[in-house]
Amino acid sequence: MSQLGRFPVGDRLSRPSHFFRDVARHSPARAAALVFVFAAVVFSALLTLPLAAADGRPTPLSDAIFTGVSAVTVTGLTTVDTASHWSPFGEIIILLAIQTGGLGIVTIALLLARAVTRHLGVQTKVFAQQGMGTSKLGEVGTLLRIVVLTTLIVEGALFLVLLPPFLFVEDKWWDGIWSALFYAISAFNNAGFSIHPGGLASLDTNLWILVPIGIGVFIGSFGFPVFLTLILHKWHRKRWTLHTKLTLTTTVLLLLAGTIAWAALEWNNPATVGDESPLNKVLHALFASTMMRSGGFTLTDTGASQSATLLVSDALMFVGGGSASTAGGIKVTTLAVLFLAIIAEARGDKDVRAAFRTIPNESLRLAISVTFLGATLVLGATTIILILHPGVGLDRILFEVISAFATCGLSVGLSPELGAPGKAVLSVLMIAGRIGPIGLAAALALKQRSLLYRLPDERPIIG
Repeated sequence: MSQLGRFPVGDRLSRPSHFFRDVARHSPARAAALVFVFAAVVFSALLTLPLAAADGRPTPLSDAIFTGVSAVTVTGLTTVDTASHWSPFGEIIILLAIQTGGLGIVTIALLLARAVTRHLGVQTKVFAQQGMGTSKLGEVGTLLRIVVLTTLIVEGALFLVLLPPFLFVEDKWWDGIWSALFYAISAFNNAGFSIHPGGLASLDTNLWILVPIGIGVFIGSFGFPVFLTLILHKWHRKRWTLHTKLTLTTTVLLLLAGTIAWAALEWNNPATVGDESPLNKVLHALFASTMMRSGGFTLTDTGASQSATLLVSDALMFVGGGSASTAGGIKVTTLAVLFLAIIAEARGDKDVRAAFRTIPNESLRLAISVTFLGATLVLGATTIILILHPGVGLDRILFEVISAFATCGLSVGLSPELGAPGKAVLSVLMIAGRIGPIGLAAALALKQRSLLYRLPDERPIIG
């Protein structure tokens, strides 16, 4: 009897389900990482096909992997020109990868689990709770529906709004339809991929296109838990969760701060907006601030920006957007919790408070861990690329590394210049950034444990 015949058909078909449940039981984050890496491998393999390239030749493996990972992680960094290198089939693969990554690794894993188990069990709901940022198990099923419906509704609305101007801009009607669909999905998912030569720079005066794209990126950075709160409680602010209040407040403040900083630093720079009218300068600054935290689209040559502008961009990219969103970074709520902790310490308060709520110490520890691990990943990747490419300036490498970690997609043009090892470093960093520093740490942990005892307190000297 063959090895295949020794096992019942039902057992063979249930093996993926058993494997997924076993991995999820020991470490839900590790299961998420496996699903995400698998998706990246599949799309990267498809991009190596001759059919995916405009010239009909196989794309070099390092470039295909880099593009596939960038698309699945909704980053937008590229080593080849998206508009000229890829065929229509290749662009379709990239768009499918963006949509897969945008829906989120947690959602994809949940749909897989639901397909093989026919229901959401407690373990699977815990898995979803960790990835989606909801604090109640009962909300997971609702949030899963919100993720899918919100994605389809917002992307559909963006497509309908972008369709008329793209039909007017493009020479062929099918190109107009494809451009509207591509940018609608790319914008909401904060991907930053562009299928026009030179990106959106050729459309920098078309507000009918730029405004919807900017709004799509801005909405996509909120996060699905915020959407859930707004859908359930509308504009009754007293019923909003603390997470929603912190996310919206911090997002708006960072948007304003980024706009003011970018405008002030680039106002007289002839290489970017120095020759534009005051109104256009403000619009460019607002668009740039929106994109710096994860969108990745650009209207000017980022490499021609002032060094101070790049440093401000580094900071905003590192923060990123909202939790459980299509944005990357350490997340705006992490920054908010750290800032509130500093305020509480300065006032001598024992607890960290916000909006008549006390933030537990566990959240503060998590915020510190996320920030520290994120900074460690950036430092490590920057050091490795500096060793691999000693002739490249630190500011360019740091910008590209933070953009990869934060899955932002803004670039100073360094990615195409890197060798295969450097591209591999950025690819790993994009995956780590999309999964999240805490998720990555949990995925690599050998086991998860909880101690049944507590050691005595002793205070070390700080500062």
